[in-house]
Amino acid sequence: MSGKPVPVRVGRETKGRGGKGVTVITGLQLSMAELEAMAGDLKRRCGCGGTVKDGVIEIQGDQRDAIVAALRARGFDAKRAGG
Repeated sequence: MSGKPVPVRVGRETKGRGGKGVTVITGLQLSMAELEAMAGDLKRRCGCGGTVKDGVIEIQGDQRDAIVAALRARGFDAKRAGG
């Protein structure tokens, strides 16, 4: 590995969800327990539901701005992905 941290991507998806949008957070190099804890904190911060699937955090609704700010406050190189 080059040693450069992988940027955390915060995007929005609707595919396979009946038109309902979720905010998807990828690139977090954390253990499953740490991902679960992070998801719980982000859900409380945004006041909505969510889950962790296959190492990806999904938060209900379009919460990209709030999540990017929260991740940057924790020291992650978070960037919005997509439009």
